Amino acid sequence: MMNWIEVLGVVAACCTTVSFLPQAIKTIREKDTSAISAAMYTLFTTGTLLWFLYGVFVQNFPIMLANAVTCLLASIILFYKFRYK
Repeated sequence: MMNWIEVLGVVAACCTTVSFLPQAIKTIREKDTSAISAAMYTLFTTGTLLWFLYGVFVQNFPIMLANAVTCLLASIILFYKFRYK
């Protein structure tokens, strides 16, 4: 059974992860990344990858799951940024 701190972490992870869906969907549909900063998405993607690894090392499933999904979505946006200049 999860305590309130774990529930808080899961809810926070869901909010931050789901927040990337609209941008990823819009980017995939429109292939327009002109308003997106490549430097910001590169740093952000790197950060989520590092958070994922941190979650692996401390064996924290919400951190691992949220950052794996967020890293995937941010990587898709970053891929489109470089693919469709």
